[in-house]
Amino acid sequence: MVNIAGAKCIGIDAVRVTVEITIDKGIGIHLVGLADTAVKESLLRTVTALQSCGFHIPGRKIVINLAPADLQKNGSGYDLPIAAGIIAASGQRELPLCEKFILMGELGLDGSLRDIPGALPFAMLAAQEGFDGVILPRGSALEAVELDGIAVYGAGHLEEALKILEGKGDRDALLARNSTLYHKLRRTRMHAPKKEEPMDFADIIGQEGAKRGMEIAAAGGHNIALIGPPGSGKSSLAKALGTILPPMTREEALVTSKIYSIAGKGDLRLGLIRRRPVRAPHYSASMAAIIGGGGGDNIYPGEVSLAHNGVLFLDEFGQMPKSVVEALRGPVEDRYVTVSRLRSKVRYPSSFMLVAASNPCPCGYWGEGDRCSCTPAMRQGYLSKLSGPILDRIDLQVQMHQVPSRKALGGGKGESGRAVAERVMRARKIQQLRFEGEGISTNAEMSNRLVEKFCPLDGDCLSLLEKIMASAGLSMRACFRIIKVARTVADLEGAPQIQPAHIAEAASYRFLDRKDAPKL
Repeated sequence: MVNIAGAKCIGIDAVRVTVEITIDKGIGIHLVGLADTAVKESLLRTVTALQSCGFHIPGRKIVINLAPADLQKNGSGYDLPIAAGIIAASGQRELPLCEKFILMGELGLDGSLRDIPGALPFAMLAAQEGFDGVILPRGSALEAVELDGIAVYGAGHLEEALKILEGKGDRDALLARNSTLYHKLRRTRMHAPKKEEPMDFADIIGQEGAKRGMEIAAAGGHNIALIGPPGSGKSSLAKALGTILPPMTREEALVTSKIYSIAGKGDLRLGLIRRRPVRAPHYSASMAAIIGGGGGDNIYPGEVSLAHNGVLFLDEFGQMPKSVVEALRGPVEDRYVTVSRLRSKVRYPSSFMLVAASNPCPCGYWGEGDRCSCTPAMRQGYLSKLSGPILDRIDLQVQMHQVPSRKALGGGKGESGRAVAERVMRARKIQQLRFEGEGISTNAEMSNRLVEKFCPLDGDCLSLLEKIMASAGLSMRACFRIIKVARTVADLEGAPQIQPAHIAEAASYRFLDRKDAPKL
């Protein structure tokens, strides 16, 4: 019997799957171990690939077991370990290293290897469990090229994978970091023209209050809602937000890259994702698209997870289905999402900045003089999807108005995004030092316990906060979020302690959940 190590992704982590192959008296090829249709179809594909490469299929009974047998196996990545196991079990090649590597890859009918999702978690599993390395299709192997302490091999054909398992000759040329494809992609990226940013803060005329709100949100990782008429700059501000966010740390890049590797999205062929993702799904997106879903054990991450460590921009928030809006409560508060099905439950990280943009009414012009044509009932019902629990979870609520035509046509540039980004970076560094050892990196991630530990308030701040809560009728969750925002305002100023002015500015960004708030 021959054992070949494979893997399967559950959430963002991979678990080991052992491909056991034995050849005995009898006839036929039997695949067991709770395999789905894609895995079962791999038998015919694998047999054809072996024959095209000059190998023969023994005319005896071949039993292939995917262990553990109670774990659903899916996808086409088991082609390579099954093929290598048949070759080793039938004695057609001596593969002494077949138990020292994790193998995953889809076979073409000619023996070529095609890319598979989940390569980065597979390589990390190999490093954690002490394997000598991992053998993956050439393109997939590039996802893990930045990992340390593990040999990541990229094979373009079954013969190349067998060469590694034989342990003969020079195998360094098959390492992903030494591949021709990797160096070609690096040269292409180095000589590619620099992409211009889609929008810069300097290009947005007016809206200084909204810009200040976006700066605070970026500095502390806070959620923000932009409410204003069409053409007031809501989408432009959201597009410019990505230009002032700091790059991800290596730990953040690893987790985000694992999510994209599992989902089979993004271009990871040059290593980890370094730029924070900005996801902008259409307002008609389904629950499964936003939260995540799938059938059986094949549960894939949704937009809330693809935006992990980045931004989730939901335009036309008032037009989204109410059930989808309410489903955001958990991910926004807990910073992870759990997707449950009858036989499985998967947890994905979802720590993101929510940027919600909406018009104030169906026609979009309520509050802009007498342009609104909606009835009071229409206005009240338009944003009724923004329930109290959702508003409580949005740290900053910014009301925007149209820029006067004289100012809009007068030209001139505002403050550049680079200057704003520098202030945001300074504030983020203060927070990284503050939360060292706490497992978080921004003020928005603080729990109530951490708020009490890192945000002490003096008598004047407490008195002001009590007055604000009493007059506005805010909940305790809103109170703690005001303190978090005030801490970020203080960080932007470099102040060691929260001052009453910081509390007052933070509270000014909660106009929607006041007792006397206008019925939008």
